[in-house]
Amino acid sequence: MKTLQTRCAQAALILVIVCMLLFLSCTAKTALHDMNQADVFHGQTEGLTVAQQALALLPEPLIKVGFVQVGHESDWRIAATKSCREAFSEEQGFDLYFVDADNDPNVQVEAVRNFIQEQMDYIVIDPILTTGWTAVLKEAYHAQIPVLLLDRTIDCQERYYTAWFGSDFVKEGEWAGEWLQQYLRRQGRSTHQIRILTINGTQGASAQLGRTEGFARYLARNRNWELLAQECGDFTESGGRRVMEQYLETYPDFDVVVCQNDNEAFGACAAMDAAGISYGTDGDVIVISFDATKAGLEAVLAGKIHADFACNPLSPPYAAEAIRRLEAGETLDGKHYYLPEDCFTADKNPITLMVDFESKKMITVTKELLEEREY
Repeated sequence: MKTLQTRCAQAALILVIVCMLLFLSCTAKTALHDMNQADVFHGQTEGLTVAQQALALLPEPLIKVGFVQVGHESDWRIAATKSCREAFSEEQGFDLYFVDADNDPNVQVEAVRNFIQEQMDYIVIDPILTTGWTAVLKEAYHAQIPVLLLDRTIDCQERYYTAWFGSDFVKEGEWAGEWLQQYLRRQGRSTHQIRILTINGTQGASAQLGRTEGFARYLARNRNWELLAQECGDFTESGGRRVMEQYLETYPDFDVVVCQNDNEAFGACAAMDAAGISYGTDGDVIVISFDATKAGLEAVLAGKIHADFACNPLSPPYAAEAIRRLEAGETLDGKHYYLPEDCFTADKNPITLMVDFESKKMITVTKELLEEREY
């Protein structure tokens, strides 16, 4: 009987000791969460127990980020994906879960739902369309998973996402309209009848909507400009060529082709080459493009594209920095952040643009500029 009682007492004592050790371990981890680990690595361990020092030397847990990309439809998108993988790499402290939606909005929504179920720490979305996001973002909101948006905007209450990083697409369209207005004036054609063909990006994408809206403001101001047609090229080279070939069958005379990204411009130029249409700085047709990828600027330098208006694909590092700040307990200063962007031309005497009392000088493309170009 004594032996049994002794064993019971010993077991109870062991249980108490184990509980105390667990409690002390949790307390140490909590305290170390707010401690600068660099102090430990630099020998500043005064006042720390051996257990605390050991815990401090453990690697920080990676931040789980679910990223859903539009697809791989253009040079711009490929550059954006490369930037994403670099910004959210393990070396930067992230565990990246990446989904390429291949331009399917349903795949994007399903990917976000999977990220919610997998309990990501953060979700980053580059949306295909502006619509269809409210329901799934509400789910992320109630699951307390912050959502950050890149590039394109969405139609949704702002409380359901933490921040957006991207381009002012309306302003891009305005820069293009302002450039064309001044370029025609420089040529002495400001009162001439100007016939314009537009190859739009994916219908319903905020880039397509914004660039169309911005350029339309200059169409309204210049009564001598006539928009002959605008059709969707889906931001792809094949789409740009297909639409341009259709245009050439219907419109024998035109002065300007506006392509809403570089890949569409490549396709349009190929169609005009095949049809024997003279275009570019030494030709009859003015070509305007957007994105200003390295390949696009090479076409500017070659004189095929007159003007190219940048859309910065390097937004992932901004989102990564925002996540680090949120992890540190900081509050972001704003909701919407515009990335720095430029406007490029083949003209050796670049025009200075003015839109809404904001000036921007076009940048002449050179070989040196291309060598330094990141994307």
